[in-house]
Amino acid sequence: MVNIYRCQIELHDSLYFATREIGRLYETEAVLHNYALCYALGLVTSDTYRYFCSEQIPQYEAHLTPLNEQGIYVTPAQAIAHTAILNTWKYANNNYHVEMEKTQKNIPSFGRNKEIAPESQFQCFIISQQALKVPKWIRLGKWMSKAEVTLTQLTQGKIRNDTFTCPYALNPLDIMFTNQVMSYDVINMPPVSLIRNITMRGQYFENLNLPVNMQYHFS
Repeated sequence: MVNIYRCQIELHDSLYFATREIGRLYETEAVLHNYALCYALGLVTSDTYRYFCSEQIPQYEAHLTPLNEQGIYVTPAQAIAHTAILNTWKYANNNYHVEMEKTQKNIPSFGRNKEIAPESQFQCFIISQQALKVPKWIRLGKWMSKAEVTLTQLTQGKIRNDTFTCPYALNPLDIMFTNQVMSYDVINMPPVSLIRNITMRGQYFENLNLPVNMQYHFS
């Protein structure tokens, strides 16, 4: 028996991260990547990464492999109720005299952010070999937006081996070695595009339509 938790996340601030850039529009997808959630929920305990990272080089494999060893897995979170808001920003030069020189950097002077509004709610699942506790409050996105976490333990239910459809967002790297994926919709976002509405064959929790034996894998 494993411990399965439904994790509900409610925003108390607007949430922004650049999922995609369309001209001068920077859009936030209403999905939280499972890599980001592992950091936000405090599950990454590497001595090289706490509240400060000295270099902007991802170390997902080094940081998330210990979660495989502990039998902890977090799915991506998708919105169950959300609204979007648009914010316009611009940079202004306050110098009284500016010499007309060709710029050396490609820095946008204005743009618009599509953000997820406060009171929006997300849901993900956490599967753990041991009983698990997570913080009541976490921070998300570029603005370190405040969010409230509610954790509910679920019954495992029966495990079946058959063809099924999973309605949740999943990381394709984490299921490709244990399930035969037949069809899906793609959610384009870095660092690994996610998929949802997935028809696949393999072992799954019958009461949740969620695959069994998910682990972090890296391309």
